[in-house]
Amino acid sequence: MKQLVLKKPVIAVAGSSGKTTTKEMIASILATRWKIYKSKSNQNNRKAMRRHARSIRPYHRAAVLEFGMSNYGHLRSQCRIIKPNIAVITMVGSAHIGNVGGSVTRLIKAKSQLAQHMKRSGTLFLNADDRNSRKLRLKPFRGLIKTVAIKGIGDYTAHDIRYVNGGMAFTARVKGAEHQFFIPVYGIHNVYNALFAIAVSDHLGFTVEQMQTGLKRYHRPHRRLMVYRTKNDVRVIDDTFNANPHSVKAAIDVLSHLPGHPKILVLGNMSELGSYSKKGHEDVGRYLVTQKVDYLFTFGKRARLISTTAVKHGFPAERAYHTTERKKLHRQLRTVISPGAVVLVKGSHNTHMNRTVRYLRGKKE
Repeated sequence: MKQLVLKKPVIAVAGSSGKTTTKEMIASILATRWKIYKSKSNQNNRKAMRRHARSIRPYHRAAVLEFGMSNYGHLRSQCRIIKPNIAVITMVGSAHIGNVGGSVTRLIKAKSQLAQHMKRSGTLFLNADDRNSRKLRLKPFRGLIKTVAIKGIGDYTAHDIRYVNGGMAFTARVKGAEHQFFIPVYGIHNVYNALFAIAVSDHLGFTVEQMQTGLKRYHRPHRRLMVYRTKNDVRVIDDTFNANPHSVKAAIDVLSHLPGHPKILVLGNMSELGSYSKKGHEDVGRYLVTQKVDYLFTFGKRARLISTTAVKHGFPAERAYHTTERKKLHRQLRTVISPGAVVLVKGSHNTHMNRTVRYLRGKKE
């Protein structure tokens, strides 16, 4: 298939976490003024890219596309189908690291291919707080680079970040002035995603008001930090679409910050980590000990490492449960859930942790 090169903005969104949310936030802002094309859901492989190339029409003012990478060379091959002139790399974490030999160095090399094969004079947006993003190999890219940050210094930064009813509020400096923003989803990591959307839309000439409107009403991806309330006043957080160490720790932060007691963490296996699997699961176990978690439930063979590591580092053994049987998991959960509890459920897609969410919500399989 011949490479599609368009003069209109073609925005590629890649990264180990936050791709779909960032893509939806960008698209929502651009749609306040333009007729746009966006990739549906997380359709981000080469087959989907060929379909997108056939579907973009002259009346689309811009295309916002998620570029996925499950193996080395995937980003390069997608750029050969549709060449982006604007690109976002949200961060370089541990998603799919097992498919590139379990090496962070090789993962950085693989992610670098988006910058290397996009339009050389285009615009690239990076996370200044992410140390792996600072190691990306950009040449022969020679275009404009813009950064977002919360902890450090970036072209677009957020501060005064607050958990509020239904989402996050924060302040960002745009067009030389401080402005207030709200996103209807929880998590500091989602503030980064919003900053990318603000940065891209500012680059394209959108107003602050259009940014605020777009972020308030963006389409929230399915099974990504969806919060449900049950009849007995229990909040269930469904973050079961997928999982890697970075995204799990980000979700644990959300659990820690939301009101409610007890705080119950339910984690399934993290897949596609390869030789990094042991380290990744142990990393999550150590991390959760530092957060506000009252009960820990792990499900699946590899997830046991989360539980054993947490207990080893001080998590109460009597509040840590592990099983490989879903019905047993559900029976154990029933013994600790009480009115006012908040329960986070997360795991890789193939662990089907959404079945546990359905159980907690009182839904039939």
